[in-house]
Amino acid sequence: MKRILAISDIHGELKLFDNLLEKVKYDADEDQLILLGDYIDRGPNSKGVLNRVSELKRNGAIVLRGNHDEMMLNAVDGVPEALERWERNGALITLQSYDSSIENVTLSAGAEFEKHISLIREMDYYYETKDYIFVHAGVRPDTPVQKTDPHTFVWIRELFYEKYSGDKTVIFGHTPTSVIRQEKNHDIYFGGNNIIGIDGAATYGGQLNCLELPDKRTYSVAKNKEDSQFIVKHLS
Repeated sequence: MKRILAISDIHGELKLFDNLLEKVKYDADEDQLILLGDYIDRGPNSKGVLNRVSELKRNGAIVLRGNHDEMMLNAVDGVPEALERWERNGALITLQSYDSSIENVTLSAGAEFEKHISLIREMDYYYETKDYIFVHAGVRPDTPVQKTDPHTFVWIRELFYEKYSGDKTVIFGHTPTSVIRQEKNHDIYFGGNNIIGIDGAATYGGQLNCLELPDKRTYSVAKNKEDSQFIVKHLS
C-alpha cells in the first residue's frame, strides 16, 4: 500500500517545503502526496512554491485549493473587493516574488504568474477516499460534501472542527493547530471527533507538518532550527 503524505499551508516557504519532502523521503512512484492548499502569501517565495507544486502535480500529487489561492484567483478575475482583501492577506509579498505589483495584477504579472493562475483554476476543493476527506479548511457537519458550497471548503473554521462527527476522518489545514488547542503547540492535532488538523503555522514561526497515512506518523520541520530538530512521531 502506498503511503499517503499530506501537507498544508506552505505559504511561500519553499525551503521548508523542499526540506520536509526530503526528510520524509518522498518518492512519487511509492507515495501519494496530497497538498491541502495555501501555497502563497506571507512567506518569501510564493512563485517558487507554485513552480514546485506544478512539478509535483505533473508527477502525480493531488493538489487542492486554499483560501489564499482563491483570493489571488478572485483578484485576477476582478471579483468586487477581492483585490483589497488579498492585499490585506499577503498579496504584496507574493507579487514581489514575481517582480510585480498590485497595480499589475488585473493587467498582467507575467507568463509565470499566468501559468500559476491556470494551475489554481484546475485545483479541486476536496479529495475523498473510502476512509478520509482531504480539504483545506473543513466541511459543514450537516451537509454532504457533494452539496457543499465551495466557499466552505476553504474558509470554514469553528463550526467544522468543533461540531464535525462524520464517519470519515477529515484531514485539514487552514486553522493552525495551536489555535485549535489554544496553546503554543504546533504539532499535528488528532481530534476525538474524527478530524486531523495539520497546519503548523510555519510562516508564523511554527513548523511545517506532514501527516503519513495510514500509520499516522507525523513529521515536521521549522525555520531557524538545525537539521537535528527534524521531528518524527508515531501515534501509538
